Amino acid sequence: MGEWTIGDVVDTIAEVVGDRPMTVCGERTTTYAEMAERTRRFANFLAERDFGVHCDRDQLDGWQCGQDRVALIMYNDRYPEMVIGALKARCVPVNVNHHYTPREVAELLDYVKPRAVVYHRALGAKFAEVLPPAGVDLMIAVEDGSDHPALPGSVDLDDAIAAGDPDSRIAGSPDDLMMYCTGGTTGRPKGVLWRQSDTYVSSMVGADHACAGEIHDKVRNNLGPAWFAVSPLMHAAGLWTVFSGALAGLSVVIYDDRSKFDPKAVLRTAEREKVGLMTMVGDAYAAPLIEELHRASYDLSTLYAIGTGGAATNPKHVQALLEKLPQVTIINGYGSSETGNMGFGHNQKGSSRETFDLREGGTVVSADLTRFVEPGDPEIGWVVRQGRIPLGYFDDPDATRATFPVVQGQRVVVSGDRASLEADGTLRLYGRDSLVVNTGGEKVFVEEVEAVLRAHPGVADAVVVGRDSDRWGQEIVALVATRPGITVSGDDLHAACTAVLARFKTPKEFIVVDEVRRLGNGKADYRWAKSLAAEANTVAAP
Repeated sequence: MGEWTIGDVVDTIAEVVGDRPMTVCGERTTTYAEMAERTRRFANFLAERDFGVHCDRDQLDGWQCGQDRVALIMYNDRYPEMVIGALKARCVPVNVNHHYTPREVAELLDYVKPRAVVYHRALGAKFAEVLPPAGVDLMIAVEDGSDHPALPGSVDLDDAIAAGDPDSRIAGSPDDLMMYCTGGTTGRPKGVLWRQSDTYVSSMVGADHACAGEIHDKVRNNLGPAWFAVSPLMHAAGLWTVFSGALAGLSVVIYDDRSKFDPKAVLRTAEREKVGLMTMVGDAYAAPLIEELHRASYDLSTLYAIGTGGAATNPKHVQALLEKLPQVTIINGYGSSETGNMGFGHNQKGSSRETFDLREGGTVVSADLTRFVEPGDPEIGWVVRQGRIPLGYFDDPDATRATFPVVQGQRVVVSGDRASLEADGTLRLYGRDSLVVNTGGEKVFVEEVEAVLRAHPGVADAVVVGRDSDRWGQEIVALVATRPGITVSGDDLHAACTAVLARFKTPKEFIVVDEVRRLGNGKADYRWAKSLAAEANTVAAP
């Protein structure tokens, strides 16, 4: 067959290990057979309402989408089911960050223009003022144990599944799309459009299987310990963990994130389910997990690896984890919604390495984007990937052309990271070349925060930067110059930000300065701002 769709892989696995648990989330266990049937029913429910493909892929440019979009405003529970069900209907599931404010969600939905929205009831209540958006003719409510009622006109998810045909199979195409909405570098999210088969191979450890028997043989004897996705599935890294394990025939435990992150619950789950691999988001998860490991004892003898991605992990946290769990390998994942899962760094007790092993297609091009850099070349260029890469950014031809240039005859995706290739072919990262701060796995475009602060009547100027943080990897800090004779408190500025921005975008500290230093071209002097923010942190430290 060659290329595969994700739905076909799930159905094929169910043929031989149907009784094996595919996902476990809280008290809900879903076997491969149950997942195959439930997603088939959901797909048929959508198809009966004319959801699906309305323009063939070969008639479209890379930034265009000829399929209906289904927005997912969801916690982790049942998230994979909705992704697979939408894909089987030949629709495009769209991740919506439920930490956003209603305004931000409204802007995102206006951009991606879904025909359907699937939401957990508590999140429906949170975003009730902006739901349903224009153009949506189907709202589907997911039970979450809360007291919140479904929004008016919604269909209950279980009723939708029960109404779908259990037998009819919709023939999908490897060209059918997946969309990952990412914060990017423009101040608003972009929808990264991937061919389904390409994201399966590039980020979910998939392959172009010759036949169903090849998948049967792969999964039948794959009886290793379960994987544990602690990361939120609304971000690509978390979803990749689930599908990398599940599409290889492994059981995958999913953290039930309907309540605040709880390190005790994470470690108790890892102990109870005897997991082998656990994934998390950098320092935001590592720090509280380390505190809990020092506080109490857990039997984690089956745990052989901890994967961390979505944000950098402080080396001191890596070493602390290895001290408490000496049998574990810490795997630092490198990638993005645009590049896919493209590199890994490994740390073990007694040994560590600062560079990344690249997956197929990953490499570096020169700073002027004219040539591929050879291993050992001292040039610090751009990290790129070639081969299986996205088609483009949804509805954004200019950004597509800028991010997906042709280098020496090869179409590539430019990650935005500066790096060089070591003589052994591994990647040495030097950091972002843009003004994006990654805090706790969330991307924050600083100019968006600056605009909110500058709009405050008591603020004359403001600049926002990232600062190293044991808790978050990077934390948002604002340097603010107030208007003459006006005193503005940190509480006032915090309230102004949280009124229009997600909480993770709100600065952790507001530093009052006499004047925001700017360069000759009028741009803020970010080097000065970062230095001042770091100095303030040092002075404040006990």
